[in-house]
Amino acid sequence: MRITDASPNLYNEDLAPAQKRNWGAFSIFNVWTSDVHSLWGYYLAASLFLLCGGFINFVIAMGAGSLIIFFLMNLMGYAGVKTGVPYPVLARASFGIWGANLPALVRAIVASFWYGAQTAAASSAIVALLIRNESLLEFHQTSFFMGHSTLSAICFLIVWALQLLIIQNGMETVRKFQDWAGPAVWIAMLVLAIGLVIKAGGFSFEHGIPQDVLLTATKDAGVPGEPGTFWALMAVAATWVTYFAALYLNFCDFSRYTPDKKTLLKGNLWGLPVNLMLFSLVAGITTIAAFNVYGEVLLHPEQISAKFDSWFLALLAALTFAVATLGINVVANFVSPAFDFSNALPRYIDFKKGGYIAALIALLLYPFAPWEGNAAHFVNAIGATMGPLFGIILVDYYLIAKGEVNVAALYQENGEYRFTNGWNINALIATAIGSLFSSILPMFTSLLPDWWAIYGWFFGVLIGGGIYYIAMKLRPYRRPA
Repeated sequence: MRITDASPNLYNEDLAPAQKRNWGAFSIFNVWTSDVHSLWGYYLAASLFLLCGGFINFVIAMGAGSLIIFFLMNLMGYAGVKTGVPYPVLARASFGIWGANLPALVRAIVASFWYGAQTAAASSAIVALLIRNESLLEFHQTSFFMGHSTLSAICFLIVWALQLLIIQNGMETVRKFQDWAGPAVWIAMLVLAIGLVIKAGGFSFEHGIPQDVLLTATKDAGVPGEPGTFWALMAVAATWVTYFAALYLNFCDFSRYTPDKKTLLKGNLWGLPVNLMLFSLVAGITTIAAFNVYGEVLLHPEQISAKFDSWFLALLAALTFAVATLGINVVANFVSPAFDFSNALPRYIDFKKGGYIAALIALLLYPFAPWEGNAAHFVNAIGATMGPLFGIILVDYYLIAKGEVNVAALYQENGEYRFTNGWNINALIATAIGSLFSSILPMFTSLLPDWWAIYGWFFGVLIGGGIYYIAMKLRPYRRPA
């Protein structure tokens, strides 16, 4: 639909309902290949595979997690297909026309932080290739700039600039990049896996890694307990679901470009449960083969490529890891803040400028590299508030509004979604209480049991969404006709 009476403080062409809907199932499938096939995604998938303790356990735990992800993404995706609006605009229906800036900017801040972190990860893959040359290795070890190796800084700037080129023509360029990068990464992953399996003399689902070595190597995955036990499998499934917490919120940024629910469902089916299980399986088999070949637990793919004797294979691996990480950066950490910052000041900030702001924040953070220190804990605490936000938006859309949104009113200052001076107080209260239990108490106090943090996002969804539902029933707003 076209909006004819929008307020300029709430509207620009990028925030308007999508008019051109040419994202087919293949493009939606590649949203997920781009989001998952990163260096951190590989590490997490390989770790969780090993922590399942066996192939059957892997199918149960990772399969259950992947199906939950599929279900939740469809819930938010259907809202995008029906309304055609991006995440911050959809949030106006539950948080109010001005209150929507709260969930939008929370998502934007987290995305900007991880934009820098993923750019640094991609550039490190390039550095790992270059320092195979003795002269560049010496340069890397002796020359420094703003707290980093000069070589690392140069590679970071190059990768940072390349990402800006991807979004020069908006979401259409993003779609074209995904459609190329997703299959390319899959091909390179299979080449890596097959090569290592052949070198290892065959593939195996059983890793044979001593438990103490395994637990040390996978400690950052956040799964406690003995691998293969019931509670370990529960934690594996929960960790896998929580990994996608950010994209549950803003998946409608992509789904709004699909023509219908059937197309979205097909793309999500292949991109989520099917792709997630196969990706995890390949990552696990590759890690087991690498252990059999090198006698080490190499959960990071650049660690494996560093052991290649062939320059060509090392180059192929470095480029693959870089492209994979650029893919997740564009999908998870560029598109969302581009819309989110634009939503705050639509008169002055469009999609492209919003993306530039996110990239600039990442660049300014680079000298401090907060992703290498305790600041990541702080950002994760903020990110955990995405649980209550997700719960509130879904409850409002499906249970309060019954799937009916007055799209035109999302762009009106005195319309149906003004609430109290543009803010829905019920949503703010639900967010605060939900965030208390999803992030603040488990991360900054010892009042809750240790296992609580593993399921913090789930508690945030249930508590935030539940309180919002009760509040809207007890204190409903009288909305203008």
